[in-house]
Amino acid sequence: MEMVSSFLRGLTAGSTLAAVSAWACYRVLLEPRIHIDYQESTNRFDDVKKAYPHSTQVLLKYGPPVRSPEISVFRNHVLCYDQQKRIPHWVAEHITKHQVTGSANRKQSQFQPDPSVPAMFSAQNNDYFKSGWSRGHMAPAADSKFDQDAMSETFYLSNILPQDIDNNAGFWNRFEMYCRDLTKKFDHVWIISGPLFISYTSKSGKRRIKYEVIGNSEVAVPTHLFKVIVAENDSPNDKTLLGAFVIPNKPISKEHLLKEYQVPLEYIESKAGLTMLPKLDRKQARNLCKEEGCEVISWEKFEAFFIGRKLESANTMHRLEKVWKELSDKGIRPDETLISIYNSKRKELEGKEVTRKQG
Repeated sequence: MEMVSSFLRGLTAGSTLAAVSAWACYRVLLEPRIHIDYQESTNRFDDVKKAYPHSTQVLLKYGPPVRSPEISVFRNHVLCYDQQKRIPHWVAEHITKHQVTGSANRKQSQFQPDPSVPAMFSAQNNDYFKSGWSRGHMAPAADSKFDQDAMSETFYLSNILPQDIDNNAGFWNRFEMYCRDLTKKFDHVWIISGPLFISYTSKSGKRRIKYEVIGNSEVAVPTHLFKVIVAENDSPNDKTLLGAFVIPNKPISKEHLLKEYQVPLEYIESKAGLTMLPKLDRKQARNLCKEEGCEVISWEKFEAFFIGRKLESANTMHRLEKVWKELSDKGIRPDETLISIYNSKRKELEGKEVTRKQG
């Protein structure tokens, strides 16, 4: 119960969340995954019917149009889905050291439509095929290493949007790693991520919003992505840190710093049409980057990290040596960790080769 209470505390959704949070907490204890319908999340329609019974009977004889569930709750993330654009409005997480460590493996998970989203409003895997865009997680798979089912839920397409391939595998990935690293310093890290569609000035001087759609489902490709981060410790005397970032949905070269993309929270709110963190006392929150630094992992360490993963998964001596050569090809000097992984894997594969020959 404590985890559920902590998970929902401080998330976005403005007045809607205030109306449903108590009910959602109760339901999420009973079910591993729930959906809150619009009719269940507000009594506004019922109030209007009581005040103007005749007019509403005529105007809404066949009921008001129904939109997607206001809030969908999963094991380790919460989201609000945009049925028109086939991507999430926003995705919220609460991560700790516990959530980001464990044995869950993304190889055991598959991208698939969210079964709670009607097919006519859902993106499909085929929409991304040969589109030139990758399937970008808003709640990253690696934030749910503690539980395989929780990780698999991050692969529902309701948590996915079209993201530049280089951005997804590069700068954005390093940004996500930075968020997980915050759990080493803070007891709680809240993250809200999502798409933005930001205008530009055309040659005629008019402001326009232009974005691509992909696949038969016409999945919208956002121009930018955002993350809002709140980090704090359990001690009441410790500071609450707040950071808001807007990242262009395009390749970002390795020399760029995360601080370059920090923006006032109000900027994201104005572009997303959302009131973020309505229960947070912003006057008391301190600037995350000024207090903590906002230093993402260096490009060299980032490359070395993924080479280490390749070394661990090598299943032949040829593959092992090929991956090891990548270090010199990229000008990376192996540290003690990489050397240890290489030697251990080499010994393992040599032992298997001896056993095979003896057999």
